[in-house]
Amino acid sequence: MVNDKDFDLINRFRSGDESAFNDIVREYQKIIYWHALRMTGNHMDADEVTQQVLIVIYQKISSFNFKSSFATWIYSIVHTRSLNQIRKNKLKKIFSFDDINEDKLLSSNNIFESFEDKEKIEKLNKVLETLPIKQKEVFIMRIFDQLTYEEISKITGKSVGGLKANYFHALKKIMEAGID
Repeated sequence: MVNDKDFDLINRFRSGDESAFNDIVREYQKIIYWHALRMTGNHMDADEVTQQVLIVIYQKISSFNFKSSFATWIYSIVHTRSLNQIRKNKLKKIFSFDDINEDKLLSSNNIFESFEDKEKIEKLNKVLETLPIKQKEVFIMRIFDQLTYEEISKITGKSVGGLKANYFHALKKIMEAGID
């Protein structure tokens, strides 16, 4: 299931070639960042998750068993770390004494500003923030990451049927918000 390029990089790194890890980073860093950004909703959290994931890959690559694709293994790490970051942020909000909303401060750095249909993207992001996490994660993985239900199932450990139901509910809410 692992492509030849990933297989070569993993084995080179396991054999002590540190430069192979740099190649892995170049290959997967953007994918990791974008998935984390879509899950967490802001750049600072996405950067933090990306760094955490790269450290985990570095530390745990020796345990990668080639039973799934390397990308699926990485997605599962990004997924878990992103959910942890979301939970951490919720706790911060609950126990925060600071009235400053970081998300509002960071919105001026929104990387989607270059898109022609900025309003539609902002509206979609607002609707995504209101979705339950199970619906949000499956929608992001299907639409933005273009993963199959089977791949998402491997990453999340959830049934394909449950994922389809969550996707349907997310899509219904997004359509009800007038985003098509």
